[in-house]
Amino acid sequence: MPGAGDRGKAPARWLGTGLLGLFLLPVSLSLEVSVGKYPTIYAVNGTEILLPCTFSSCIGFRDLQFRWIYNNKTSPIIDGIVKNEKSDPKVTFKDDERITLEGSTKEKKNNISILLRDLEFSDTGKYTCHVKNPKENNLEHNATIFLQVVDQLEEVDNTVTLIILAVVGGVIGLLVFILLLKKLIAFILKKTQEKKKECLVSSSGNDNTDNGLPGSKAEEKPPTKV
Repeated sequence: MPGAGDRGKAPARWLGTGLLGLFLLPVSLSLEVSVGKYPTIYAVNGTEILLPCTFSSCIGFRDLQFRWIYNNKTSPIIDGIVKNEKSDPKVTFKDDERITLEGSTKEKKNNISILLRDLEFSDTGKYTCHVKNPKENNLEHNATIFLQVVDQLEEVDNTVTLIILAVVGGVIGLLVFILLLKKLIAFILKKTQEKKKECLVSSSGNDNTDNGLPGSKAEEKPPTKV
């Protein structure tokens, strides 16, 4: 049976493990791998296709290892290493001469994409990009993209999209026209009101002068001498 001393050490070990976990949590979330926003890409048989893959690390990397796996095979179709942020990726192994590494670390893009040429229907499948960073306790992340090799790419019918764009554009144009028309009408009404005011002032002055009313500009005749 554990003694009182052992019971006292157990909470301490749990506390230490918990603090270590909290310390390593930001590190475990720093390495990210992405193959783009499209999970599936299509390519025509006999052509070539770029399989994208980029990575990022908040704390940087050193001797970072990467590899591409086709479907669920154990051996990679290509693997390599990136020494540091100033070094371009280097290929250490590839099992197909049709594959070319298109990666670069310039401008901090951290690109380890591969180009697959002379596509065949048998190339259809999922391609997984694995990245491992020794600087982050060999933390490893991956991302998968699916390649579908076809006879020809289907033309996308954009009729509905064009109709929607035309309707939206028409509505926006109509709203702009209404606003401009509203401003024009307001401008005309303002000018009309100003002219009416000027006319009233002018008319008032003329009436006072002709009728000899108070406030007129007519000269008063002197009184007749007896």
